[in-house]
Amino acid sequence: MEKDSSFSAFGSKPELPNPEEGPIKQEWRFQSDRGPVRSQTEPLPDSGGYLADANRDRVVSRLLRKGLVQNIHVEASWHEWQKLRTKDFRVPLWRVLAINPDLESQDIFVEAARLYAFTEAVIDETEAVEFINHHRNSFSEELWTEMVEHFVLPIRRETDMVSGEKKWIFVTHDPTRPEVHQIIQGLRLRRFELQFARKSMVGMLASDSFLGRNAFLEGLGEQGPTVDMGLSYDNEENLVDENVLEAEISRSHLINLFEGALLEAVKLGASDLHIYPDSDGHIQIHFRIDGELSEWHVEKRFKPEAFLAVVKDNSMNVDRFDRDIAQDGFIQRWMDDVLIRFRVSVLPIASAQQDVHAESVVIRVLDDRKILTDLRQIGLLDDAYARFQKAIRQPHGMIILTGPTGSGKSTTLVAALHQVVTPKVNVLTVEDPVEYLMRGIRQIKLGPRLGLEGALRAILRHDPDVVMVGEMRDKETADLAIKLANTGHLTFSTLHTNDAPSAVSRLFKMGVEPFLIAYAINIVVAQRLMRKLCLTCRIPDPNPDFEFLRHLGFSDEDLYQATFYQTGGFDSCKTCGGNGYKGRRAVAETMLFTPKVRALILSSTNSIDEHELRKTAVEEGMTTLQNAARQLVLDGETSIEEAIRVTGT
Repeated sequence: MEKDSSFSAFGSKPELPNPEEGPIKQEWRFQSDRGPVRSQTEPLPDSGGYLADANRDRVVSRLLRKGLVQNIHVEASWHEWQKLRTKDFRVPLWRVLAINPDLESQDIFVEAARLYAFTEAVIDETEAVEFINHHRNSFSEELWTEMVEHFVLPIRRETDMVSGEKKWIFVTHDPTRPEVHQIIQGLRLRRFELQFARKSMVGMLASDSFLGRNAFLEGLGEQGPTVDMGLSYDNEENLVDENVLEAEISRSHLINLFEGALLEAVKLGASDLHIYPDSDGHIQIHFRIDGELSEWHVEKRFKPEAFLAVVKDNSMNVDRFDRDIAQDGFIQRWMDDVLIRFRVSVLPIASAQQDVHAESVVIRVLDDRKILTDLRQIGLLDDAYARFQKAIRQPHGMIILTGPTGSGKSTTLVAALHQVVTPKVNVLTVEDPVEYLMRGIRQIKLGPRLGLEGALRAILRHDPDVVMVGEMRDKETADLAIKLANTGHLTFSTLHTNDAPSAVSRLFKMGVEPFLIAYAINIVVAQRLMRKLCLTCRIPDPNPDFEFLRHLGFSDEDLYQATFYQTGGFDSCKTCGGNGYKGRRAVAETMLFTPKVRALILSSTNSIDEHELRKTAVEEGMTTLQNAARQLVLDGETSIEEAIRVTGT
């Protein structure tokens, strides 16, 4: 890093604001709520003092002129400003205005930066993050921490047009702060320029470049144990030497690997971590991202029991010494100032190595930041979204979501619940286990003394308006859930079936009467999650197989008018990392219980005719899963291969 004892910044410094600026003659025009429109050069009238102070503060008067704030906001902030002002602490009025919860602080910072002649930075996020990471070590740890705390980041170096020397470009969302200039001056750089960037961009850079660093993984290093810290066994009883095991798991390498895996899973947006020993006795760690498992790390330096013991020791309600039963536990960690929860499942598994006590661990990541509260964000097609909205807006009845594990049923249910939650309704949920904590909803905790059936019976006496039953697993649960729907409650639940008509058949086979099914249910939604093509690297299919596409249900008009896309397969793609897909969205078939559908169910005697039920539902406007997938292919959002993988042919 270049240093110069005779500090000099580039060019002239931008004009910095004076906290106690004197009155100025403003060029402004705004409609006062206490009087008529004033002329451009007429000073603001003083009504109780706050307008006079607004006149003195050039940022505030600029905001008023542009209509970004109103008099009522200025007056409220002015009263707070009066409380803050002391002889030794003087802060400009516009800064107090910026913390008003009724205003967009970003607008205020933008106007302040423009008023004091700070250039707005042009930022390429990818290049800026790479620059920050590359030059991180150019600054001392103390200075770097101070820069991060004040949101002052270097984003590039460029040639000064006047001197021809290289200068550092720093960005911050509030370049008028004196402490920001003190920090940069303390760096003793030869030439620099401070520019303005919107707070959302600065925050994104800070998150990508600083919060993304995984100190646990960095602590692993490349060196393995210098001596054999493996396990010894008793040849007669084939038991693990717990003393040696304790010595190995206490080593920082295994702790760092485990904590690093948790942090990296959250950073990459994984839904699950899979940890298990392979046939060679190595520890396999896989992440499930966008529905697909991918290898993240293979640990060869340690015996698998040691790492599995670390995982179990760090999990609540899991016994490290019990290796022959299934166990369920949980983990909690604070990451980026957010409490992340992890649900742990441990199962004993067979191993090719007889001397290894093999166990498989699957850890579900429960990040409340991923909760979707808007059904639009689920990605349903317009017709499915409209039908779903119609069903959940009814005062009572049942909404059933079906699909295999990992098809997004719980996510959709949570989003649907947020559409109906208000302070005027009592919303209760019965889940086992409770995955996401939802504000404004009472979530019943099941335990050894309160089972699902008992909770549902108690709910009937708990004055509910809306109820969510995690899953209808048997006839007793289904009967109670349907009873709730038939007694004036809006009820949500799930079933594990492949499509919407088979959900009706499943309830029938459970022993639920056809008339209860027909009149209790509003809608059945069969859902899948489909990966979206990476928009950065997708490419048109140069030679689509028209015969095969016709077999899949595409019309001749579709074949000749649409562009079919496929994955680009570019390993260099920074958006998807060479995967070809980025993100997922829901596809669904929504079977509304119209009079014709209800009549068909009521006429059933010994079984439900699923084929006839599907035919009737389609005639009543239901888009099937296959047709919904075809629409996404035609829209260029996904590939033929992904549509087939998710919905079949």
